[in-house]
Amino acid sequence: MSATYELLLQGGTVVNQDGAGIRDIGISKGRIAAIGQLGSAKAAQTLDLKGLHVLPGVIDTQVHFREPGLEHKEDLASGSRAAVMGGVVGVFEMPNTKPLTTSAETLAAKVKAARNRMFCDFAFYVGGTRDNIADIPKLERLEGSAGIKVFMGSSTGDLLVDDEEHLDRIIGTISRRAAFHAEDEARLKARMHIRRKGDPTSHPEWRDPEAAMLATTQLVRLAEKHRRRVHVLHLSTAEEVIYLKDHKAWASVEVTPHHLTLVGPECYQRLGTFAQMNPPVRDERARAALWAGIADGTVDVLGSDHAPHTAEEKHHTYPDSHSGMTGVQTLVPTMLDHVAKGRLSLSRFVDLTSAGPARLFGLEGKGRIAAGYDADLTIVDLKRTETITNSWIQSKSQWTPYDGVKIQGWPVGTVVRGAMAMWQGQLAASATGVPIRFHEAQ
Repeated sequence: MSATYELLLQGGTVVNQDGAGIRDIGISKGRIAAIGQLGSAKAAQTLDLKGLHVLPGVIDTQVHFREPGLEHKEDLASGSRAAVMGGVVGVFEMPNTKPLTTSAETLAAKVKAARNRMFCDFAFYVGGTRDNIADIPKLERLEGSAGIKVFMGSSTGDLLVDDEEHLDRIIGTISRRAAFHAEDEARLKARMHIRRKGDPTSHPEWRDPEAAMLATTQLVRLAEKHRRRVHVLHLSTAEEVIYLKDHKAWASVEVTPHHLTLVGPECYQRLGTFAQMNPPVRDERARAALWAGIADGTVDVLGSDHAPHTAEEKHHTYPDSHSGMTGVQTLVPTMLDHVAKGRLSLSRFVDLTSAGPARLFGLEGKGRIAAGYDADLTIVDLKRTETITNSWIQSKSQWTPYDGVKIQGWPVGTVVRGAMAMWQGQLAASATGVPIRFHEAQ
């Protein structure tokens, strides 16, 4: 008697924990029911994936979807449409909204606003502040909580913890891995005169490698003191790669596609303030070091740091222009282009975007293509060439630093818990996103 599935994916090259091979995948009740040669099976829907690769669903562990309070830039619906259009099945969203996500009430409001309105699954970081340290043990474990996020240096929003006393208390309180924007605020303030009006090439001169190193070394020292797990977001300097290579016991590392792809000063000369972000895109030495960190395993995950602003906000004269760029929709294609160019293996890409997040953050039922796991899949055509354009971007901001860039490797399907959220560029009619589950949360 042949099995019956709700969705049957046939003939694709499945990339999972035992390598890559042509297999069928049977999906029922939102989970992977079977993997193998399932030619005799029946299904309500069958897709022929011959010539395509089926990857574990890509999870973007750093996005800013701006809701509540900044919906003119992005909201949970538009940001998640961009995610699934780009092959992303789940996101960790950041707390620098208005109001800030710093309490059980503001987190619950976000979860309520996102459920079945976001097209991908989701978790929300809770901002760690001087005022909510006592609440951290509870906040870490609430439904939809990705854990604690701390801004050690000022960026978009009002969250900032820049003194050692409160950083020490926060790190001593956490039980889950907490994420940190590591730039030294005192150095940033002291060097503001470095900024040259109308010249975004001065941005990485102002926010220099020393500002990043001061914060990262302080963070790791406190993590080692308390034996707590910390996550260094958007690594941008060669010095940090060298240092963190020898300090991995309690610190994990994220890099972004734009720090791996763009390079200064060329990107500032070409894109102007549209290349401006925190921490900055730096020179070729920094970019080469980040790639070396991927090659030797220092880097654990990729996150897009999708941080949209309107074109008008980006067009302001530097330094009054806003820092941040879109990225969730272009994470997969830009990194697949690096795969096509031989800079990255497909298996390493999978580790950085699905297995890695699952391992670091203790995701339940995600990060692998395996029986019993959520049917989260990113289906890609490694041979397909496309030109990324602003018109393709689903974000409310409707721009990308990769406008006009031709790449090889393209997301053609996004499956979220067995539901086809995107197929061949067409988005699902309805959203089905729910909170991501964590082993260390309630």
